[in-house]
Amino acid sequence: MALLLACSGYTETYAQTSYESKRPEIAKRNFSSEAVEKMIVEVRDAISDPKLRWMFENCFPNTLDTTVEFRMKGDKPDTFVITGDIHAMWLRDSSAQVWPYLQLLKEDKNLQNLVIGLINRQAQCILIDPYANAFNDGPLGSYWETDNTQHMVKELHERKWEIDSLCYPIRVAYHYWLITGDSSVFDAVWHDAMKLVVQTFKEQQRKDGLGPYSFTRDCDRPTDSQINGGFGAPVKPVGLIYSAFRPSDDATQYGFLIPSNMFAVVSLRQLAEIETKVYGNKEFAQECLQLADEVDEAIKKYGVVNHPVAGRIYAFEVDGYGNSLCMDDANVPSLLGAPYLGYCSQDDPLYLNTRKFIWSDNNPYFFKGKAGEGVGGPHVGLDYAWPMSIIMKALTSTDKEEIRQCVTLLKNTDADTGFMHESFHVDDPTKFTRSWFAWTNTLFGELIVKIYKEHPDILKSAL
Repeated sequence: MALLLACSGYTETYAQTSYESKRPEIAKRNFSSEAVEKMIVEVRDAISDPKLRWMFENCFPNTLDTTVEFRMKGDKPDTFVITGDIHAMWLRDSSAQVWPYLQLLKEDKNLQNLVIGLINRQAQCILIDPYANAFNDGPLGSYWETDNTQHMVKELHERKWEIDSLCYPIRVAYHYWLITGDSSVFDAVWHDAMKLVVQTFKEQQRKDGLGPYSFTRDCDRPTDSQINGGFGAPVKPVGLIYSAFRPSDDATQYGFLIPSNMFAVVSLRQLAEIETKVYGNKEFAQECLQLADEVDEAIKKYGVVNHPVAGRIYAFEVDGYGNSLCMDDANVPSLLGAPYLGYCSQDDPLYLNTRKFIWSDNNPYFFKGKAGEGVGGPHVGLDYAWPMSIIMKALTSTDKEEIRQCVTLLKNTDADTGFMHESFHVDDPTKFTRSWFAWTNTLFGELIVKIYKEHPDILKSAL
């Protein structure tokens, strides 16, 4: 059949024999970007495998097609981005969902305005509550209103304290600025939000007591609540930042979540650069750098352990008392994704040894079966691998054959839906969770674009 890809001033039709587009009709798409449509066609034409080509076309624009809600508030862009099948905006997911489009900002002013709108909205969300992970599009309330926590206002969808929720908005804003040279997004509102970010990080170093945040939920799922009256397991103040929950929204066992602390180091240094070059606020920039250095030093001292089989690796969680949890979770920030977020290089020896541990049966949440393999996590449960982990393995790999294997595995575990999922059963990919999960769809698109630019021969070969 014929598949039409169109945008303002650009139309292309081509023949497919067996794969029909899963994208919404053009008139029903939430947002259209000429630059994204051109990229889809450019990359599509370089992919020889018809199924992979179809999957890329479905997945790469999925965030724009189905999850973004863009409008103007007065003279300022405003963008609300849902995750997919949950109508709420996570600071983490919304940032990750638009991330692959940043490389195209110079080619599309409308796309640029979309990202500006997200930067504006995220700053406003942080000012509502820096401890919240997910927000409503206004004071709508939530089915989590009965959670036992200090500040469950109507604008919040959920109030789980996760370090990465405050890192992702910095990542998007920093790279938006680097790519476009536009510093207008760094207004007084954004600056106030960033001061609150640093304040929150310092509160959760727990040097002066437990801090103002606690969380419990009346539920039958232990990972949805925290122990000790909602303050979590005890941690010793050693310079690390406490996180009550992981990027999966699961409760931490030991509160110092190392991947998220790694992300905080990167984000604080990016914030310091913005504060120096844009605001000229050297005092606050120095405060950010000092905090980043303190956390980084604590990671090296307390976050590295000697595993009895794997040897010297990064722990997933520690408590500062000497206890540690050796595993990895698919959600990013993860230990696997440390180079992707800029904490270390892909060839760093300690990272490489940790990576080897992660993709092995020494990691309790690495699953391997008849249909595939990958890292999962307690959020979904045993024997369910997350495509996100396979994508991250490829994004952080320097081995072309390993990248090829990852792409083949992703192609073969979509249950012929044309989309990525939250997770799939390693013995049967038709058993999967979340049919509409835009973060993983767009991340898959990001991987294919990266391969197209760096290893185009992989896309030209049979998979």
